[in-house]
Amino acid sequence: MKTEQHHANRRLSPSLQPKIIKTAKPAAYFILLLLTYSCGYLSHNPASTSLPLSPSSPPPQFPEPVIRLPINTTELNPFRITTHCADPIPPETVRQTLVDRLYNGTSPFDNFPPPHAVEKLRRTKRVKGWGSTGAVFESLIRRVQPRTVVEVGTFLGASAIHMAELTRQLGLQTQILCVDDFRGWAGFKERFMDIPILNGDVWLFYQFLQNVVTFNKTGSILPVPFSSGSTLMLLCEWGVYADLVEIDAGHDFLSAWADINRGFRILRPGGVIFGHDYFTAADNRGVRRAVDLFAKVHNLKVNIDGQHWVIYTS
Repeated sequence: MKTEQHHANRRLSPSLQPKIIKTAKPAAYFILLLLTYSCGYLSHNPASTSLPLSPSSPPPQFPEPVIRLPINTTELNPFRITTHCADPIPPETVRQTLVDRLYNGTSPFDNFPPPHAVEKLRRTKRVKGWGSTGAVFESLIRRVQPRTVVEVGTFLGASAIHMAELTRQLGLQTQILCVDDFRGWAGFKERFMDIPILNGDVWLFYQFLQNVVTFNKTGSILPVPFSSGSTLMLLCEWGVYADLVEIDAGHDFLSAWADINRGFRILRPGGVIFGHDYFTAADNRGVRRAVDLFAKVHNLKVNIDGQHWVIYTS
C-alpha cells in the first residue's frame, strides 16, 4: 500500500517530459486520421459503389452517361415562322394609311426643307449608292408590275429613286416605302464627310428627303424612318403588303436573317423578295448564309442577278 501510494505520487523526471510530449503528438494525429477514415468507410453506400463480392452478386449500377448530340441541320421546323399578318388593305390606301399613322396626317415632304437646313443640304443629281441601278430592278419591275414596293435599307435613296423612275416610265401607280432608321452605321462619317451633323444627329434623313425632292419623286416615295424590325412587324399588323420586297440593310447574318423573314411575311402571293450583297467581298459575313438558309426552309430557289439574289414565289 505504501509502495502503491509512493508510485502514484511520484513525479516524472523533468528530462523525460519533452520526449513523451514529442512522441504523443504524432500518435494523436495518427489516431485522428484513422478514426476519420474508419467513419468514412462505414458511412459509404456499398450498393452504389462496391464491386461485386462474389460471382452471384448483381453487377454495380452506374448512372447512364448523358450523350449530347449535335443539332440535326436537316431539321428546319424551328426556323419556320407561322404567325399570320392582318388582312391586306387596298394598295391605293397604303400611302395615306402610313401618313396618318406615322406622321399625324402630314407628309414629311410638306414645307421641306426647314429654314435651318436649307443651306446645309446638298442638291445633286448623283446620289451615292451600291448596285442601285442594276438591271435587276427593271427586270423585276417589268415582271411583277408592283403597286407597292418595300425597300429595307435605303441610305440616301439611290435605288428607291431609280425604281420610282422606272415605274413612271412604265406607267405604273407604285408606292415605294423606304424602311431605314437613317442613322447610318458606326464610322460611316469617315466616308461621308459632306453629310451635315448637328449635336451628334447625322442628317441622313434630311439628305434623303432632299434627294427625293430634287428628283421630284415625293408622290411615289415615302420614308418609314424606324428600325426594320419594328417597322416590318407593324406593316404586318396593319395589313400593308408588297409586291416587291428589297432587303439591303444589315449585312451580318442575324440582321439579314431577321429582315428576310419579316419581309417575306408581308409579300403578296406571287411577289418577289430580293436583295444585294450576295456576291461581294463581305458576302460571307452573313447575307449569303441567311439567304440560303431561308430558301432551304421554304423550299425555294435562290436566283442570282449580278450581286443581287432573287427569290420568286411563283
